[in-house]
Amino acid sequence: MKTRIKSIIKNTIVLPLILLAPIPSLTSSYELKSLHQNPPEVLTLGMVVYDEFELLDVFGPLEMFGLLRDKVNIVLIAEKLGSARSSAGPSVTINKTFEQVGNLDILLVPGGEGSLEEINNKALLDKIKTLSEKSTYVGTICTGSALLAKTDLLNGKKATSNKESFQWVTEQNRAVDWVREARWVEDGKYFTSSGVSAGTDMSLAMIAKIYGIDTAVSFAKMAEYEWNDNPHHDIFAKKYGLID
Repeated sequence: MKTRIKSIIKNTIVLPLILLAPIPSLTSSYELKSLHQNPPEVLTLGMVVYDEFELLDVFGPLEMFGLLRDKVNIVLIAEKLGSARSSAGPSVTINKTFEQVGNLDILLVPGGEGSLEEINNKALLDKIKTLSEKSTYVGTICTGSALLAKTDLLNGKKATSNKESFQWVTEQNRAVDWVREARWVEDGKYFTSSGVSAGTDMSLAMIAKIYGIDTAVSFAKMAEYEWNDNPHHDIFAKKYGLID
């Protein structure tokens, strides 16, 4: 599999005219607004973590980006070194503090029960804001959008979030153009996803943005993951009464 992954990335980045076999059921919905013409040789991705983060918010996206193998450098970022405990129990080891991180190609901010506490952590919000401003792309998963919204960086931009917690999230900043029905939303360099599993769909969209749709489709296939590649297909907006 490792050889297959390297071949996919090489063909997509170095030889863009050699296309991988398409999978129509996956590639028909998502249309790229623009494609990163010069992807980095090695993508630097930082994932913010804090106590009581949601496991899938973090590891769904990291599984997809991790398929880049030696083309990606993933670091877990927190306010201090040590560990951060997920809401499900397992902890992760912090790789770097915010102060130890340079510019990132992608910054990801997860949600989870801990976001209810961290929304009042001004020091963390300030650090997220500073690092977001220096990052090429910024993505939030689930209620992670509330943390980013609190920094005012999403003011005037379209964004979405977890549908069960949508009212709480939107109350954090009314200057954001909150989208009730969306699996994920892309506005400029900012990507925001709906709840939990939606972060994996959004991450594949970010991979498509940077490396091309064929790479994203191939990664979904390798992970045996059925990618919801349509950002407008959101069954949970209706389930939680956000739309008729």
